[in-house]
Amino acid sequence: MAPIPPPRGVYVPVPTFFVSKKASNYNPVATPLDLETQAAHSLHLAKSGITGLVVLGSTGEAVHLTNKERFDVLSSIRKAYNDAGYKDYPIIAGTAAQNIEEVVEQLKAAKEAGSQWGLCLVPGYFAGASTQEGIIQWFTAVADQSPIPVMVYHYPGVSNNVKVIPSTFATLSKHPNIVGCKLSHGDVSYHAQIAASPKIDHSKFHTFTGLGQQLLPVLSLGCAGTIDGSAGFFPKSVVHLYKLSVKDQPTDAEVAERRLLQYRDLGAGRCGWDAGALVGGIPGGEKEWENWKEAVGDLEAVEKSL
Repeated sequence: MAPIPPPRGVYVPVPTFFVSKKASNYNPVATPLDLETQAAHSLHLAKSGITGLVVLGSTGEAVHLTNKERFDVLSSIRKAYNDAGYKDYPIIAGTAAQNIEEVVEQLKAAKEAGSQWGLCLVPGYFAGASTQEGIIQWFTAVADQSPIPVMVYHYPGVSNNVKVIPSTFATLSKHPNIVGCKLSHGDVSYHAQIAASPKIDHSKFHTFTGLGQQLLPVLSLGCAGTIDGSAGFFPKSVVHLYKLSVKDQPTDAEVAERRLLQYRDLGAGRCGWDAGALVGGIPGGEKEWENWKEAVGDLEAVEKSL
């Protein structure tokens, strides 16, 4: 069977959960995983209508985990889904290594843990040497050896500002084991040049935005959906926005509703970027949350109404 891309829809790049400081086994040097909470959160998202998960992405702090811990996170989520009757629920496993052999080993372990796809961050350590031809060769080598289909994770902010140009995506899309991409930047023109490109077979290569704040406009350009952090907080709201956005003949009321919902998601999404300091425990983060209290409250009200 030929590799297929992840289904269209809304995905959440889930955080990795660690035990709290109050736990008896807390270790400030190497904090143990909280797999029970991880599973509970994953099930909550599935029950809220989320299409699938991205696990061990940049939000999942995968660079802080050992390969055994990565396997434990992935396999515990798969077990939770199987036990709850969510067989074959989509799980995309992230990789962030630079070494091709290590990336392939992580993809092999991800398959063993029950993941169906891999999301591979563009290598960016030696930024000056990351030519477009080098990127093509890197992903080709990974895809040739990966036991599961892979996606290109384009996030310049965490890969030393390495850019992957649209023509490179068109080239990579022709590889049978490269089935999509996640674009985590605000350049909508890039989304258009990839998701609407006639040089790409979009039945075999799905383009996802990494920003739910631009879900409505990029869906009109041909994107397959979003892998969105704010959907982890407001899953029903983002799913509702997606469903309204893909309607063939929306009513005037639905057009107005989706515009307002996108506006509210934009506010909550910006909060996620600007108030991320609180999540990381950086002093002053609490003040940032106060600045976005209204935006979060608006979307929270929508979430509770659904």
